[in-house]
Amino acid sequence: MGFFDKLKSGLSKTKDSFDSKINDVFSAFRKVDEEFLEELEEILIMSDMGVDTSVKIVNNLRKRIKKENIKEEEDVKQALREEIQSIFDELDNSLKLDTKPSVILVVGVNGVGKTTSIGKIANKLKNQGKKVVIAAADTFRAAAVEQLEVWANRSGAEIVKKEEKHDPASVVYDAIKRTRETNADVLIVDTAGRLHNKKYLMDELHKIKKVINKEMGELSQEVLLVIDSTTGQNAINQVKAFKQETDVTGLILTKLDGSSKGGVVCGIVEENKIPVKFIGVGEQIDDMEIFNSEEFAKAII
Repeated sequence: MGFFDKLKSGLSKTKDSFDSKINDVFSAFRKVDEEFLEELEEILIMSDMGVDTSVKIVNNLRKRIKKENIKEEEDVKQALREEIQSIFDELDNSLKLDTKPSVILVVGVNGVGKTTSIGKIANKLKNQGKKVVIAAADTFRAAAVEQLEVWANRSGAEIVKKEEKHDPASVVYDAIKRTRETNADVLIVDTAGRLHNKKYLMDELHKIKKVINKEMGELSQEVLLVIDSTTGQNAINQVKAFKQETDVTGLILTKLDGSSKGGVVCGIVEENKIPVKFIGVGEQIDDMEIFNSEEFAKAII
């Protein structure tokens, strides 16, 4: 199955929700007028896109309909797809791994899929011929290191670990040393799941970042925030919270295959101006790809 087919399948719940509501609007209105656009705006808001993002999309759509004299249902849908796509195309979603080695720091709250995301990214990088080291810096959660080790073995990456409750920053320091010793291309750093109101965990994240900046400050760094798509509007709050604590450079979207709230992605990106770097639509090790805005828009509408 190609990635678009996986994406389409994974976003089927979101698509079904969108399409049924949009089709209802088209069946209720014989022409594309202001009342139609107001109904469409309400559908976008109810689909977790957020008020501001929904208003922007419909305003742009309104202008296009007038300028291009759009009347047909499929033409309206295509224009809507393009407006959704444009939200993502304003940002560069390419992974910045321009130096050897480069660093990917992975953050997020508990249960969003950080461990599996790291394994999938490591696998993707290995398939590109890159040598990967993983730092198991989540030393708080029971079995976190063991779970990460399973994914490291699956992907063929080397893992640097210490016993539970060990200082996470020291794990990162040792992993940086190992990355250099083995001439690895990429270091991926796992971190404990944390909420922004847990000060000691945020302080620990700052400490990890300080070690990375001191030892590898001149090298390419990505800080990827993992977001569980099923959480809807709460995901937007998580992004805002982590943005205040660290320089998030990109998002990893997980569990889209189990969500009817895929529209929240649009609101997250529009409100925070952070690009989506990876998208996960399954549980297998190869079920993660670099985000493609055109395919995403086509998959939900």
